[in-house]
Amino acid sequence: MNPILKTFQLPDGREVSIETGRLAKQADGSVVVKLGDTMLLATVVARQEAGENVDFMPLSVEYREKYAAAGRFPGGFFKRETRPSDYEVLIARLVDRVLRPLFPDDFHAEVQVIITLISADRNIMPDALAGLAASAALAVSDIPFLGPISEVRVARINGQFVVNPNISDLANADIDILVGATMENIMMVEGEMKEVSEDAMVEALRVAHDAIKVQCQAQMDLASQIESSKVKRVYCHEVNDAEYMQKIHAACYDKIYAMAAKGVADKHERKTIIDTIKEEFVAALTEEEKVKYAPMTGRYYHHLEKEAVRNATLDARIRVDGRKLDQIRPIWSSVDYLPAAHGSAVFTRGETQSLTTVTLGTKLDEQVVDGAVIEGKTNFMLHYNFPPFATKEVKPIRSTSRREIGHGNLALRALKPVLPTDEDSHYTIRIVSDILESNGSSSMATVCAGTLALMDAGVKIKKPVSGIAMGLITDMKTGKYAVLSDILGDEDHLGDMDFKVCGTADGITACQMDIKCDGLSYDILKEALEQAKRGRMHILGEMAKTITEPRADYKPFVPRITQIKIPREFIGAIIGPGGKVIQEMQRETGTTIVIEEVGEFGVIDIVADNVDARDAVLNKIKRIVAVPEVGEIYKGKVKNIQPFGAFIEILPNQDGLLHISEIEWRRLEKVEDALKVGDEVEVKLIEVDPKTGKLKLSRKVLLPKPEGMPEQKEGHRSGPRPEHRSEHRPDHRHPRND
Repeated sequence: MNPILKTFQLPDGREVSIETGRLAKQADGSVVVKLGDTMLLATVVARQEAGENVDFMPLSVEYREKYAAAGRFPGGFFKRETRPSDYEVLIARLVDRVLRPLFPDDFHAEVQVIITLISADRNIMPDALAGLAASAALAVSDIPFLGPISEVRVARINGQFVVNPNISDLANADIDILVGATMENIMMVEGEMKEVSEDAMVEALRVAHDAIKVQCQAQMDLASQIESSKVKRVYCHEVNDAEYMQKIHAACYDKIYAMAAKGVADKHERKTIIDTIKEEFVAALTEEEKVKYAPMTGRYYHHLEKEAVRNATLDARIRVDGRKLDQIRPIWSSVDYLPAAHGSAVFTRGETQSLTTVTLGTKLDEQVVDGAVIEGKTNFMLHYNFPPFATKEVKPIRSTSRREIGHGNLALRALKPVLPTDEDSHYTIRIVSDILESNGSSSMATVCAGTLALMDAGVKIKKPVSGIAMGLITDMKTGKYAVLSDILGDEDHLGDMDFKVCGTADGITACQMDIKCDGLSYDILKEALEQAKRGRMHILGEMAKTITEPRADYKPFVPRITQIKIPREFIGAIIGPGGKVIQEMQRETGTTIVIEEVGEFGVIDIVADNVDARDAVLNKIKRIVAVPEVGEIYKGKVKNIQPFGAFIEILPNQDGLLHISEIEWRRLEKVEDALKVGDEVEVKLIEVDPKTGKLKLSRKVLLPKPEGMPEQKEGHRSGPRPEHRSEHRPDHRHPRND
């Protein structure tokens, strides 16, 4: 065993190591990346041959976390790792988006990359190392790959940019992005911000790219020491015919170019025209040619379509649907569309439409996050659904797709910064976006619809948020380029960039960028961000025509939540033995009461349908946590009678002695002459024994004194005294913590 190790340093001096030759040696490539106590094992395997008639890159990227890596057991009934969590899916998508464009266009063998967290430092985010690990595994293999690449997290913490910060530092960050890049070009960006400027965004990308160049060089240095990686495998996954390619070009290019230069607004009409041009060409072929060139026709025609549409846009400065480069599609929206939902909105932009709902719940509705590194609870969820009818397709609906998880996470990040704080709102919030029509930018429609639905629900968001997807078409030979606002699905598919930017009128809150071309300059990136800002402001203006601020109050059927804090030692008294006290309060008032211990306090959420029920619970809780005060008057219940007096429960689980001499002004022979068990009487607390905490009560001081009766100090006993103090019931100043 002769493992090979390469190390490099992050800008703050921490050391990262990449090792190969020790683990998983039967894979085409395998490495272990280590930072602190965090270790990732990445493997890559590629089939030797492509599948029959496969004309695309069948790449699969998997990221999995082992709970043992953090010394934990998986939660739930099955004590083993099962399907990937949303967090694992999101990391796999980040890596996939950087790797996929960098395989040769004619390489169609199936490739599988598996990244596994095998050791976890609880203060290091493993997602920032996943791209490095995957690329390093490819670098030490013989698989053709146009990398290396790497990924880093960049955060701006207290005004300073930090590369791969610790988890504990991220709470103070106003920029938190993951960036993937090669030595030359940025390929992928995803992250969230707190209303930052476009210039700050560009500077964060510069910092990230500088760090990535160091990591790419380390991979190249490592690969140079591996003999098997120096010569990449020979493959032949495509059969081409230059003459036939030219024949298709001559017959179809001008027709597609004319259609694109003119612009056809309707998606389906445009597709029909493009399909018809292809069908007419194929119909003119001989039967022998149809069979011979069948595998090539679709591939060549797709390349031709891409070339013609791109050139038409660059030449005519008109887009395939007839819009100008920075023109936004028509927008209409409405709120309160679903009368039974807590909040709802419809947002339509061109041929993309989202129907979004907001549901408000309690702490009981919070989502448990159970990962190897990230665990806890979240009170904000956003779910994005993309049914097949949205694109006029027929296919089975199965589990949530990776795309749906990714788009939902982007919209969640966009809206999260404007939500009210936990102190201002005690609700758990779930947003669901159902895409009813789609022709590009459906995730951005979700952001806009989510904003409208939140305001319709009465959630006091700080500012409205909108989102826009930017595109790019470039010609490296001529230097021409076109930045496109609010791109269509076709422009995403045929273009060089999909750059989604979300934010308020004051700054960016989230972004996601995928770049499919080489040499994107910072000048073009800044131009795209400025154009995105203008588009974002236009969309916010259109949204304001529907609703400008959150409703003053929640809808009548939304449960009201009142939150109070109590000292931690009173939690047991409110719950009661076996939950008796809290269950009785809920049954009597029809409320739901949720108690959570937070630090030195118990945080209580009271969920009620009406004010009277809420107030009844508040009064009961206040009585339980109240500390008896001398001089206060209480309405209590007679709990027990002894020869020397009665024990009165003045507060829940807090009894005081009403001595027989303090019941009435007249002299009583028996307590029963004035009181019986269960009676409710008003009494005054006249003394708290400083040693025992026992409570001494008086009823007679609240009654009119008969004429001629001599003055008597409060607390003076004139009746019989008990012979033994042990006859007293133990009284307490504080409630029993049952």
